Amino acid sequence: MEDTPFFEISAYHVTLVCVGLVIILALWTPRLVSRREPAAAPLMILFGAAASYALAPFPILPDPRQSPAPWELASELTVIVALFGTGLRIDSLTPGRRWIPTIRLLAITMPLTIFAVAFLGWAFAGMTLAGAILLGAVLAPTDPVLALDVQVGPPQEGSEHPVRYTLTTEAALNDGLAFPFVYLGLMIAAGAMTAESFVLEWLALDVVYRIAVGVATGWLGARALGFVLFRLPGGAPLAETGSGIVALAGVFLCYGSTEIVEGYGFIAVAVLGLTLRRIEEHHDFHRRLHDFSDTIEHALTAGLLVALGSILPALLMDATWTLVLIAVVLLVVIRPLCGWVALMGTDLVRNDRAIVSIYGVRGIGSIYYLCYAASHIEFIDEAPLWSLVAIVILMSTMLHGFSVAWAIDQVSDEEAKASDG
Repeated sequence: MEDTPFFEISAYHVTLVCVGLVIILALWTPRLVSRREPAAAPLMILFGAAASYALAPFPILPDPRQSPAPWELASELTVIVALFGTGLRIDSLTPGRRWIPTIRLLAITMPLTIFAVAFLGWAFAGMTLAGAILLGAVLAPTDPVLALDVQVGPPQEGSEHPVRYTLTTEAALNDGLAFPFVYLGLMIAAGAMTAESFVLEWLALDVVYRIAVGVATGWLGARALGFVLFRLPGGAPLAETGSGIVALAGVFLCYGSTEIVEGYGFIAVAVLGLTLRRIEEHHDFHRRLHDFSDTIEHALTAGLLVALGSILPALLMDATWTLVLIAVVLLVVIRPLCGWVALMGTDLVRNDRAIVSIYGVRGIGSIYYLCYAASHIEFIDEAPLWSLVAIVILMSTMLHGFSVAWAIDQVSDEEAKASDG
């Protein structure tokens, strides 16, 4: 029997040390220069990349290009919890006019962004049509996880400024609405696209049926969950005696059952949160549930961002200046311009329209979509797709993360003026 070294170094234990250290440093370092809530997301990615360089001999985490499954699972779980929590934060769905900016962002900005990004990927990055469409679908939706700082506050907090309201509702719904375009890219990559399949399979199934099922199962799930939480049993409802884990179990039940019947689970859990919030809306359970899900969301997000940082050097090896330029154009031209055009004629004043147009944060959802596509079919453009997504997430977290204090100040000033009036 060979002697085992007393101080044997395990890559797993080193990984745990690095993840813990990076998260603490990312949250602590900004407080050396500001008392504001730290913009930790970009620092988690950057510090994770630095740790990867320092520990290059160690197999820290699997490369998503070779092993997309664990990344898909982790990012899927994070987005599910985030979408439910995002829906739960909305205190009021009325008046209906408040939804006009959101509807325009979903119906105009998102398709325009998909088309523009797909065109750039096809015309300038040399991607195939399938890869370009997938690129547009992956990068079009805004992120419900990383955009938290410019969204509305917890349930029952009130003061839902139009900017916060629009960004929150957009992030709650557009993740699921990007799925049809992911399926479109998969169909083209598989060579299965014909006029008949476009109408019957994509429009009828992937667009109409899956979206309708997602909305229906989310609403029905919320009604059932609300009955269990607030009505049954009559003398001791779970909302009074139970913890948030019961509602979180309901989220998993709703998501899983929606996917089983071929609906969009992302849409279902967002609708679940929006609808559940309307049941016993003044009950303090909603606030406790939000805090519980928010804690889980932050923990999952932190781990994913550090993991992304750790494999960032490998992903950027395939980066080109063309991909960097596409990322810049997306963040500073395409999203702001498409958002500005879509919001013309709404009640949002110029300053508010600018903030909503600019703060289309990209993040965890893009990782999930790309992993999902990679697990279903092998794309010719997989290497540049991963490089570009990594660049966009890094740039987005830095651009939006480090400037979010300014945006919050603008919104806060408007809120203060409204309350004084």
